[in-house]
Amino acid sequence: MAKSDRVEETQTGSSSGDSNRSIIIIGALFFIFGFVTWLNALLIPYLKIACELTTFQSYFVTFAFYIAYVVMAPISTRTLSWLGFKKGMSVALIIMAFGALLFIPAAMTRYYPLFLTGLFIMGSGLAILQTASNPYVTIVGPAESAAKRISIMGICNKLAGAAAPIIIGFFLQLDKAEELSKTTNESALDEMALRVIPPYIGIIVVLLLLGLWVYKSSLPEVEAEEEEDENAALKGSKSIFDYPHAILGVITLFIYVGVEVIAADTIIDYGIFQGFDFETARGFPTGTMVAMIIGYILGIIAIPKYIKQENALKVCAILGVAFAVGAIFTSGFASVAFIAL
Repeated sequence: MAKSDRVEETQTGSSSGDSNRSIIIIGALFFIFGFVTWLNALLIPYLKIACELTTFQSYFVTFAFYIAYVVMAPISTRTLSWLGFKKGMSVALIIMAFGALLFIPAAMTRYYPLFLTGLFIMGSGLAILQTASNPYVTIVGPAESAAKRISIMGICNKLAGAAAPIIIGFFLQLDKAEELSKTTNESALDEMALRVIPPYIGIIVVLLLLGLWVYKSSLPEVEAEEEEDENAALKGSKSIFDYPHAILGVITLFIYVGVEVIAADTIIDYGIFQGFDFETARGFPTGTMVAMIIGYILGIIAIPKYIKQENALKVCAILGVAFAVGAIFTSGFASVAFIAL
């Protein structure tokens, strides 16, 4: 074998190894996205009891978390332009750790606004993190396999979402919360509020370690300007309204995220409304996540080999309407199952 051939083979192997390491790091980040995001499904009923809230007040958990994306959208772009994508992800993980840290004094005082502040800060860090990490999915490997990597990251996200209610539910002991929901015993409520501290200490440690890992990793640096150059074709446009498909896509994603969040975050309350106890209902978000994972896997297998993307969209939209109608006109487990589906 010629020397040049050996060098080329070594470089290719090294590049492949770097690519695999990068994919593992991004997969870990997507797992964290899912774990932190889908914890809200348990926090809503938990804080409703611990902080003595109405149902309406308890759903500010979701509002505080997701409104951060709206507030941080322009800020995250500037942050990444200043720090670069790699350092920006490390800073975002530290911001999320600080938000999780606020859960400790919030639990000690049972002060709901402090919980919401912590959730807003975690959502803010997550907005920066997702803005930076999404482009990496496409650049850490061959362009022709980008769609597969996107699906794999989606599976990592939803696997974390399936695991979160089980792991955190063990600490929160929502099976005993049903009795506390009928009491005004302050000491019992104080004890319940403190249950959230151990898992959130664990979350803080994981976020900080992941931030250090990303900072020290071999992830290729991507500057914001490079991202803009990849979309140079858009530079000639004066308005986003010149792209009607983009507008329709934004509307579709807006509706889709609403459906996804409602199905995951409200399904515990909905299950209780349908007559299930806390112990049973706390597993329903996992059912929603499993349904999403199955959808991702079917997409990897079937699109575009067996069905075109546009036809898959039509089928899913029709099924979505059918399942919504099914949820409305049935009751008990069937209705809950339709929400998950």
